[in-house]
Amino acid sequence: MSKILLDIQDLRLSFFTPAGEVKALNDVSIRMNEGDVLGIVGESGSGKSVTAYSIMGLTAHPGRIIGGTIDFNGHRIDRMTEKEMRKIRGNEVSIIFQDPMTSLNPVYTIGDQIREVLFLHTNLDKKQAQHRATELLKLVGLNDPEKRLKQYPHELSGGMRQRVMIAIALACEPKLLIADEPTTALDVTIQAQIMELMIELKKKLNMSIIMITHDLGIVASMCRKIVVMYAGKVVEKGTVEEIFYNPKHEYTKGLLKSIPKLNATEREKLVPIPGTPVDMLNPPPGCPFAPRCEKCMKICIRSMPEFTQISDTHASACWLLQKEAAQALKGGNSIGK
Repeated sequence: MSKILLDIQDLRLSFFTPAGEVKALNDVSIRMNEGDVLGIVGESGSGKSVTAYSIMGLTAHPGRIIGGTIDFNGHRIDRMTEKEMRKIRGNEVSIIFQDPMTSLNPVYTIGDQIREVLFLHTNLDKKQAQHRATELLKLVGLNDPEKRLKQYPHELSGGMRQRVMIAIALACEPKLLIADEPTTALDVTIQAQIMELMIELKKKLNMSIIMITHDLGIVASMCRKIVVMYAGKVVEKGTVEEIFYNPKHEYTKGLLKSIPKLNATEREKLVPIPGTPVDMLNPPPGCPFAPRCEKCMKICIRSMPEFTQISDTHASACWLLQKEAAQALKGGNSIGK
């Protein structure tokens, strides 16, 4: 049986701004085992990246965890100091940021930036660090690694910079790699290469991956499990097959309907999700998707539903599922419209 690597329970995180409290995460619970590839999907502002940064202990001011727990590989992340976090950040858990050009320091060579990580987390001397840096660039498929180590970020293409970011993230062979939309700034051909590279490295290093993206195509090709987030909440979770072929939450269905399909008939229209995201300064008391949901009921606006377990691996937080269950049990409608 696989060991639980990451267990987030009822995580609440807010940003305390002059305009008020932005409730970025509301009772987020995510669990993953060693060796899992987990996809976290949702539109911009859903809380995907904030969740990732909270695992890394990188919640920026004025953000603060105000409730819940984060257990990672035997560590209580939510209770750790910055000094304690530095020992595991980059060593046991690493992150690939969205834009490699802004993540790499433009005034230091690629070699300097890889060696810095190695000096910080290992006992390698200068010669050993140089050898390891060369090994890492070979591992991520960069040609002529000795030359690349002497170059600056602006001298490399977007795909090459992203490979360097992956090399830095893998420097200490972490147990968990978080990829925060790692292909957004890349063209389609390079995207495919980066995805193939990450799958290959996962097999070689036996690590777990969290893939944060709004691209469901990437999730389908890479991940085993999916967590769907909306307005700082997890609204559905399950295996790739369950989410793609048997979605239960209306938001998940909306995401899938808005994707172009290869087998679509001529003139078939994409169906966008109507409305706009909720104001996180004043989130609704009920389901955050209720104002945009075509099947919204009165109870959806009043209160947030509990998760309904569809299978051992599939759950969704939607009142419609509880309505269906109530009708099946009682032969009537116990949840009024």
